[in-house]
Amino acid sequence: MSSKVDAIYIHIPFCNYICAYCDFCKVFYNKEYVNKYLEALRKEIKDNYKGEVITSLYIGGGTPSSLSIDELKKLFEILGVFNLSQNSEITMEANPDSLSLDKIKLLKENGVNRVSLGVETISDKLQSILERNTRKEQVVTCINNLKRTGINNINADLIYAIEKETLEDLENDLSFLISLDVPHISTYSLIIENNTKLKLKGIKNIDQSLDRCMYDFISKTLKDNGYIHYEISNFAKPNFSSKHNLKYWYNLEYYGFGVGASGYISNIRYTNTRSITDYIKGKTVIDKETLTEKDKIFYEIMLGFRTNRGIDKREFKDKYNVNIDSLFDYKKLVNNKVLIDENGYLKVNENYFYVLDEVLTNFLDSNVK
Repeated sequence: MSSKVDAIYIHIPFCNYICAYCDFCKVFYNKEYVNKYLEALRKEIKDNYKGEVITSLYIGGGTPSSLSIDELKKLFEILGVFNLSQNSEITMEANPDSLSLDKIKLLKENGVNRVSLGVETISDKLQSILERNTRKEQVVTCINNLKRTGINNINADLIYAIEKETLEDLENDLSFLISLDVPHISTYSLIIENNTKLKLKGIKNIDQSLDRCMYDFISKTLKDNGYIHYEISNFAKPNFSSKHNLKYWYNLEYYGFGVGASGYISNIRYTNTRSITDYIKGKTVIDKETLTEKDKIFYEIMLGFRTNRGIDKREFKDKYNVNIDSLFDYKKLVNNKVLIDENGYLKVNENYFYVLDEVLTNFLDSNVK
């Protein structure tokens, strides 16, 4: 194990209800299963965590806030084994309808200093399609409770490009989120994934040109309101970027614990089983990818180009003992203003974020070897 690991992701798969679009690793909340699951999680951590100093801990799901107060206490007792730095970012995902004031106080007592809320949309019409039941008033109450308790680092998730959604619907959702004065907003264009209720119902993706129009509208609206577009899907007020997610995008190492979790340690990217019964029996990792130097460079570029920082060319040279300029001939992309090459950083012009896959293909095809 490498001592470079300083981030941990914890997966809690339980949900009070299953949304129609979700293909994450999740199960209906079941009290009997929760305790067994937490004990399996304790064992996985004990078997693998090597005592590194951790600067970001992210508890995702599923819906971690679906756990009861006592179950959350047990979870935090298990996570107490981690050697957290004094200024570590500790995030928990939650749904506003299951995050009571008592739970918020418990989070605060246990060091949680960032909460990511699944808001998605406040339109009744669109909530019905997504099969969510979070009311606008619940979101307002939850955010007020978080702020009153002293948790001000709050993210709100927004889903757009939903069938039957209009630009007016999107404008209403954005205006609502901006009015809440949350410092971070994550936006996701709806993808109809296999094995989801939306796919089974025959719901289709919206027209590509409307999707692009919505993406541009979100970007402009949030930037006009003081948010920095620091990653393709993420916007933050100054100093409120997600430290944890930046570790993924900067291709840094992290532990992933829990059913369906992924991690990246030394040269290995691994994925845990999505079967909760197998996980409880102690079967964890089901897939390992041992990365070559070429693989690592691919991840470095693919992930780094998602951010407004892009790739730090000096850092790239330190990591891979080669200049990025000698691997790829990207002058044409810079001349065409698709890429920006300045101050030691190589990044994608934000105007081309929407077509990043195309940019990546062109960049990787410019390989000089």
